[in-house]
Amino acid sequence: MKSYISQDPEILGGKPVITGTRMSVESILELISSGMTINEILKEYSFITRNQVQSALEYATKIVGKEESYIFKKSKVAAHEISGRR
Repeated sequence: MKSYISQDPEILGGKPVITGTRMSVESILELISSGMTINEILKEYSFITRNQVQSALEYATKIVGKEESYIFKKSKVAAHEISGRR
């Protein structure tokens, strides 16, 4: 699928956006996480297309997939030992 995502330091401080708009990938993710469906997003923001929304989701998936995750074992140190308070 063609990527509809671009970054420009002059647009939203360089955040990834749908090309030709000021609609950020972050905004798309926020709308979906708030419970909106893709169809609802398309109805509310008629200047973007389904392919553009899907491209934003693919972009976010690739970014998250590249992140390194670190798993830390839970410490048995009590909170008061860390803060110095009892």
